[in-house]
Amino acid sequence: MSTSRRSPRPRRLKTSQGSGPGRRKSPAPSKSSTKSKPAAAARPAKPPRSAALVALEKLALEALEDVKAVNIKVLDVRGLTDVADTMIVASGTSDRHVRAIAELVVVKAKAAGRRPMGTEGRQDGEWVLIDLQDVLVHVMLPRIREFYALEQLWEAPQARRRAATVAPRARRA
Repeated sequence: MSTSRRSPRPRRLKTSQGSGPGRRKSPAPSKSSTKSKPAAAARPAKPPRSAALVALEKLALEALEDVKAVNIKVLDVRGLTDVADTMIVASGTSDRHVRAIAELVVVKAKAAGRRPMGTEGRQDGEWVLIDLQDVLVHVMLPRIREFYALEQLWEAPQARRRAATVAPRARRA
């Protein structure tokens, strides 16, 4: 036979107004008496990019241009993700071209003393990702780039944030 111990009842805290049976509850505040919430404060501006980040971006862009990468786009994703500060998206004309572009980015990074954290997709050559720590380089075939639409994915939050900060200002006028 087991004996069960009941936990002690929680004590009620005494307040100045009390909550006993003889007390009336105060009426709910009317909508007119409630104060509206203050407008959300705008996020602080992004800090300037460091010299090391700019140098790394320049290194990657030079490598992409040397091998004739197509449609190069640089996306500033600071404040959107902690994975990287910049994403560079570029296209190659064939799987062999995509692999050659990625290989040159890796070689130039190593020559500059920036060892890539890793690369993915080299064997297939449809989409190669090079992780240079603060900069992610995506090299893709045009059809893969169109399907995944990374630019739209990472630019959409920025556009929404800009619209959200502009809209309250327009309402005040």
